[in-house]
Amino acid sequence: MRVAVSGSGGLIGGEVVSAISATGTEVVRLVRREPLPGEAAVRWDPEKGIADPAGLAGLDAVVHLAGENIAAGRWNAARKAAIRESRVKGTRLLCDALAALPEPPKTLVCASAIGYYGDRGADLLTEECPAGTGFLPDVCREWEAAAAPAAEKGIRVVALRIGVVLTPKGGALSRMLLPFRAGLGGVLGSGKQYVSWVALDDLPGIVLHVLGNGDLRGPVNAVAPRPVTNREFTDALGRVLSRPTLFPVPAFALRLAVGEMADALLLASARVVSRRLEETGYRFRFPELSGALRHLLGTPG
Repeated sequence: MRVAVSGSGGLIGGEVVSAISATGTEVVRLVRREPLPGEAAVRWDPEKGIADPAGLAGLDAVVHLAGENIAAGRWNAARKAAIRESRVKGTRLLCDALAALPEPPKTLVCASAIGYYGDRGADLLTEECPAGTGFLPDVCREWEAAAAPAAEKGIRVVALRIGVVLTPKGGALSRMLLPFRAGLGGVLGSGKQYVSWVALDDLPGIVLHVLGNGDLRGPVNAVAPRPVTNREFTDALGRVLSRPTLFPVPAFALRLAVGEMADALLLASARVVSRRLEETGYRFRFPELSGALRHLLGTPG
């Protein structure tokens, strides 16, 4: 097989490339720079498209993971536009290029996010649930819709709605480790909001499962089977690190610190379950939060 991967330089992309390569599949990286001599890579620009569309010929599948980091800085009009365009415009340009190929790939796995569902309290959210309201749900809805040219060409399109990815190498967990290890951790806001998480170690397996399962198309929630509340997450991380968690951060302080992101990323509640993955036989390496945290942080059980 021959599979192209965008976003291969990111945390998730690097793990996915390694997992695909380990199966004996050739990986073609979609990169923004000029490819190195002999490198299996195709240059692309999410703003302008594919420099040499012929480089996409002969692909069996594409895994599209590229997009601006939504938590890289305080949101303002420019940051929000960059977040939206990197996902929506980039996906549209890539899918237009794939649809124009004489022999397009059979499968496109396109990253999305559980931000699609918005702030939904304790409602149990499956792939059939409608989008929420607000900036992130709007971006995710447009992001998934941007893959329409590929689907219309007959490509099997899977929108992988990825949850909060847990890894000490980056993202939410890495930011929490310093205060929690110092004994300064605590719940955020009320602590009642649900966190739908997935260990980084599970994501490559999920991608391989989706690539190999022709019955999967449309949205697939890439989250561990059991979401937890922020309070449960806080308690679990404190136990794994053997530290107290006595310092809550009130909602107003979060809003002062990071603005609009606080309500969208830290205080919103999304109780998302992985129904389609489980129905099609995917077995999570880390279905339980405590086990995932102990593995990721190298803490004995």
